[in-house]
Amino acid sequence: MDSEQTILTLAALAQQTRLDVFRLLVKHEPAGLPAGEIARLLAVPQNTMSSHLGVLARAKLVRTERRSRSIIYRANLEAVQHLVTFLLNDCCGGRTEICAPVVAALSACCASSSVATEIEESA
Repeated sequence: MDSEQTILTLAALAQQTRLDVFRLLVKHEPAGLPAGEIARLLAVPQNTMSSHLGVLARAKLVRTERRSRSIIYRANLEAVQHLVTFLLNDCCGGRTEICAPVVAALSACCASSSVATEIEESA
């Protein structure tokens, strides 16, 4: 990822509705959601949601997939990986102990998410 794409990505997320959309799509990975359902869940008019989804798509934060007559939107987690890697690539001059809390926080986030999924699946 280069600086220009990083700025585009951060700008797309620097708006409340788009940030909410992206976080909602992350929660619904890997299935994704149709635009109408996203609009309904976030109580946003569909034409407004279409604009927000367009901004996120141009920033490569969402992917689309056609299923029958519906277009399903999914979070592009690879783009987030590239963004975080770009931001932390030269983290602390190679002193990994300084970046360790960031890595630990991300690991804990994923671990707690998978535990919650396992609990939901066993219920």
